[in-house]
Amino acid sequence: MGDLGVCKEEAINGAGGMDMWSSSDGCTVSKADHLVVMVHGILGSNADWKFAAEHFVKMLPDKVLVHCSERNMNKLTLDGVDVMGERLAEEVTEVIKGRPNLCKISFVAHSIGGLVARYAIGRLYRPPRSNSFEDSDGRIPDIENSRGTICGLEAMNFITIATPHLGSRGNKQVPFLFGLTAMEKLACHVIHLIFRQTGRHLFLVDSDDGKPPLLQRMVEDSDDLYFMSALQAFKRRVVYSNVAYDHIVGWRTSSIRRNSELPKFQETPNKIYPHVVHEEISNGENPDKCNEAIITSDDYDMIEENLVRGLRRVSWEKVDVSFHTSKVRFAAHSVIQVKDPVMHSEGADVIQHIIDHFLLT
Repeated sequence: MGDLGVCKEEAINGAGGMDMWSSSDGCTVSKADHLVVMVHGILGSNADWKFAAEHFVKMLPDKVLVHCSERNMNKLTLDGVDVMGERLAEEVTEVIKGRPNLCKISFVAHSIGGLVARYAIGRLYRPPRSNSFEDSDGRIPDIENSRGTICGLEAMNFITIATPHLGSRGNKQVPFLFGLTAMEKLACHVIHLIFRQTGRHLFLVDSDDGKPPLLQRMVEDSDDLYFMSALQAFKRRVVYSNVAYDHIVGWRTSSIRRNSELPKFQETPNKIYPHVVHEEISNGENPDKCNEAIITSDDYDMIEENLVRGLRRVSWEKVDVSFHTSKVRFAAHSVIQVKDPVMHSEGADVIQHIIDHFLLT
């Protein structure tokens, strides 16, 4: 990695993970004050983000410290969104304690990692308070009182890539089930045999002590978990979605849209980001003033509708991606992340798009 001018540290204060930063003075000093936490998907590892992490620190020298999480690698991703979220929250807390110069934080997460990150920030959220008082981590917030922090740091970018925000149950939410109702219903009953508690959470068939499914609870603030307040604390929330050929996470669930809201667009060559085919910004909505006319018979699932309304109380930037001309288009779920820098190199423009639009101040 030396040709990239990148320094790498395998661990910080026992926090685990893979940390990368850039420094013109060598590997001993870094001016970076912005922590970027990268979270992998199901059955993944911190190595899945190696390509993106290296390019982040190369393009944003002395500005970001990239931490690729490893607390939930491989089979640990089957333990459930909540258990993984708690682990990630602990990991991030340890990283922050090891670097007192940090003052900003962002998350970049792939697939199920986006849900894990949403859970973790709900745990790490600190409500607004007077600047004259230290927060629970001993840091003195220096941002506006109207905005909370994430573990005492200013929340900047919350970015998910091919994340099933609306879960995986329902019509065509998991494309490899071919939209067949019988197969989708069967999956709800057997998914726990393959993906254990994580599968139950994704298909919204979990019922802990009679509570609503976890993903439904994650569109509210509850007890000491501030899921929506944490999301709102970020200056930007962005979803990157595959419009097709992602056989694991469907377009609708990853872009937080109803079926009737999926945009129609004409794929025209983009010289800078050839695989980015559509971009839009959706402002926060009042769930009580939702236009019922946009809910069609193809859309209707009450739990899914509640997730859409809950998540869209805050604004989102939506970036739609298509690999329809790629030879590896059937691996779109991994290509959009560049999980393997050789096999999935066509997704490099998506990573570049993330970096070029990354908010630093």
